[in-house]
Amino acid sequence: MKSEKGITLITLTIYVIVMVVMIGIIAIVSGAFMKSMQDANFYNDPIAEYTSFNSYFSEQVNHPGLKISACEENYIIFSDGVQYSFIPENKGIYMNQVKICWNIDSCTFSKSEENGKEVVTVHFVSGGQDRTTTYTLK
Repeated sequence: MKSEKGITLITLTIYVIVMVVMIGIIAIVSGAFMKSMQDANFYNDPIAEYTSFNSYFSEQVNHPGLKISACEENYIIFSDGVQYSFIPENKGIYMNQVKICWNIDSCTFSKSEENGKEVVTVHFVSGGQDRTTTYTLK
């Protein structure tokens, strides 16, 4: 009897066809997954972005003895060195070098004084929602 070692050309063709079908299925599933991830990353909740900013900023201004070192339209620097900046090019708000809010249309800072205390007014626009909040430093 003849020894049958190895694979035949027909078997090899079947293996290749099965592999191409499997790779095609994986590519379709991966493509759909990546598209859904991009769609999920694009959507942001303006209320969640405002809440995130408000929690960071409120905690900052509640430190006793804190003063404003510099305040311009797009950034504010406090005496402890913490800086909040709005970068219009990438629509983000940064606390020092860390991005804390995404897809912000506008954020402006202004300072004033009321009853001998420094007051910061923040005008925040995201997703068509417009909010103005006033913070009084302790």
